[in-house]
Amino acid sequence: MVYLWLVLGLALLAFGGDMLVSGAVCLARRLKVSPLLIGLTLVGFGTSTPELVTSLIAAVKGSDGIAVGNVVGSNIANILLVLGAAAVIRPVRVETQAFRRDGVFLGISALALVMAAVIGSIGFVMGVVLTGLLFFYVGYSYVSDKKQQYSEVPDLNREPSGESAVRSLIKTGIGIALTLLGAKLLVDNAIILARDWGISEAVIGLSVVAVGTSLPELATSVMAAVKKQSDVAFGNVVGSNIYNALFILGVTALIVPLSVSDGMRFDIALMCAVTVLLIVIAGLKGGFTRPVGGVFLALYAAYMWYLF
Repeated sequence: MVYLWLVLGLALLAFGGDMLVSGAVCLARRLKVSPLLIGLTLVGFGTSTPELVTSLIAAVKGSDGIAVGNVVGSNIANILLVLGAAAVIRPVRVETQAFRRDGVFLGISALALVMAAVIGSIGFVMGVVLTGLLFFYVGYSYVSDKKQQYSEVPDLNREPSGESAVRSLIKTGIGIALTLLGAKLLVDNAIILARDWGISEAVIGLSVVAVGTSLPELATSVMAAVKKQSDVAFGNVVGSNIYNALFILGVTALIVPLSVSDGMRFDIALMCAVTVLLIVIAGLKGGFTRPVGGVFLALYAAYMWYLF
């Protein structure tokens, strides 16, 4: 029965996350901002809702390994699995000029996790700092983007372009509710599995929970790649990773202080390594080709093999 609830939780996360993004993007179309900003904020943050709920529930239940492992594992999955899959479907181009701002904040978010690993915990003060950095990033991104005078917003929505704002709000609300339920089912049963299998909660958080909560990102970036919306596919990954490290861990630490186990240091180091790899390729090459996507997927498969 545990496995059934686990599968149901994953399904609710995927379906709810997709519905959440669909409604959010429809509302965003009226704001007339760039595709990259939509990917970085509404789409990126919207698809990270499962990670937020999952880490909060895990932390309240005293499962710090799942709370932190979920964020670290999701960030690794976003780069290697999500971006890799999107690049294999269609090469992902990156506007290097626009990425300079976001690359800096992506690097800062990764360094924040390194600090947490060195200190061994994420307390209230660090939670305030992380959350503050996220709000500053969103505000700065919006202001700088508006100066570019973009006027088009991508349509990732499966619904007709004339969908009303009320219907979009209802769809967004239902999506949030489904991700809440899915996250609860996922965390509860992941903890049971960790005990039954004799596997540490950190490993479960880094693998099963991380992949499960990354399904909305995967679905969104793959859809964006198919629709030739490279900015959204790439922005979704970058925005989600920044949001995961700064906001999810920050908000969670404001409610319940988190401890970071020594066993998590390798995974945080790997997350930083693949983040640097993303920044270098995006900054120097200006995009991710199919071969690069294939290498990313192979690296993620090797990481999963290592965990188990």
